[in-house]
Amino acid sequence: MVDEVLGFLQPERGGLFVDCTLGLGGHTSALLAAGASKVIGFDRDPAALAAAGTRLAAEAGRIELVHCDYRELERVLGERGIRQVDGVLADLGVSSMQLDAEGRGFSFRRDEPLDMRMDTSQGETVAEALQHVEESDLADVIYQFGEERFSRRVARAIVQARDREAIATTGQLAAIVRRAMPGRGYQRIDPATRTFQALRIWVNRELDGLDRFVGTACRHLAVGARLAVISFHSLEDRVIKHTMRGLQADETSGVRVVTKRPVVPGDAEVARNPRARSAKLRVAERAA
Repeated sequence: MVDEVLGFLQPERGGLFVDCTLGLGGHTSALLAAGASKVIGFDRDPAALAAAGTRLAAEAGRIELVHCDYRELERVLGERGIRQVDGVLADLGVSSMQLDAEGRGFSFRRDEPLDMRMDTSQGETVAEALQHVEESDLADVIYQFGEERFSRRVARAIVQARDREAIATTGQLAAIVRRAMPGRGYQRIDPATRTFQALRIWVNRELDGLDRFVGTACRHLAVGARLAVISFHSLEDRVIKHTMRGLQADETSGVRVVTKRPVVPGDAEVARNPRARSAKLRVAERAA
């Protein structure tokens, strides 16, 4: 949704922008080409930072790349003595690069190590976390983050399997989940999809502090500047929607919600990139 992001953030005015989820640098490249004076780009994935650095090498004087989570916005700006910025972007969730890269374990299309960490330099892999999680806690994770109605059956099957041998690969986990599902006819998505989503969100703490991030970003906007957040599932979108509306209701915040409803990608973009079909863009502005 590059065109939509540019339309809302208006980088042609110049100024300092923060791309909190740099990825391969597509949005940052577009912001710079459209007139942004400088972009600070965050990513928790060292591989993404390296790839973006190569892609954006020609703009080295106008970008700063930071290895951190987007929720560290307050710290990063504070360390640089930056009080206000002219726009903030966060494109949440797992990136196409992470889904497609071999050995990352985000997808069950290949049988590979069960990792799923966005930041491979720290934290437990999904394989490690599954070795000690309690069955009831695992069921809650799968239900809450995957919205899987058979979460308890799936959790029980995973725990029984891990007690026999460690679940080390995506193929092992997908097979366990599929066997745990009740027999049904045609299904639009693979039975393992929701469980994989839930475990990815869980191990990366994707929803933790999302509301605080929205508030922090809005506080650091200059008057007239905007925060744009793209989400890919209803759990994220719900947090963003309610947080932005709550800020707008607080007259002391000076925040105005720009998008009354989420902006979604057009048919042409979905045809080019089917993964974009679930994207939702919400925007808030520092109005005073």
